[in-house]
Amino acid sequence: MADLLDDHDDEIEEFDDLEEIDNESEPETHLTDEGDVAVAAWHEDGRWTLAALPDAHDIPQIITRLKAQQTNGGALALIAIDEEFFMLIRVLGTQISLFLSDATCALDYEVAEEFLEIADLSMPEDDDESFPVGNLDIFSDLGMNQMEIEAICADEELFPDEQLEAIASRLGFGDQFAELLGL
Repeated sequence: MADLLDDHDDEIEEFDDLEEIDNESEPETHLTDEGDVAVAAWHEDGRWTLAALPDAHDIPQIITRLKAQQTNGGALALIAIDEEFFMLIRVLGTQISLFLSDATCALDYEVAEEFLEIADLSMPEDDDESFPVGNLDIFSDLGMNQMEIEAICADEELFPDEQLEAIASRLGFGDQFAELLGL
């Protein structure tokens, strides 16, 4: 078992070890809460590489970091906030794709509201039912179609970190994702 873990150590990195991103504009105002998950992943040389992101609430900084790490398949972020909802971000070339598992969370969470603003999506109404928004085909070229993402969103038995783990497994890096988060 130790050999198996050793084999993946080089695939899991901290962003501190990667190319530095100059961010002198504002200090981080949110530390990742215990219930938050923020992981970047990119496919390079036939394998997935993952890194923990330092602040799940700083969407512009996450996008900047993804732009710096992208490869031919782009870079993606899987983010869960406060055991309530998850967000997916993918940077592929100059295109940024965004997905939010529950738009109504923008009524209660500033990070979800900012996400909708960045994605140029409308705010939900107070009486709206929970619904996903954004690019449902965000990972279709990686083998995960819209119906699979919708099914994961609809599974009320799963917490957002478990939903992200299911997505990571479907994309082919579930073991590294679980190891990185200590699941």
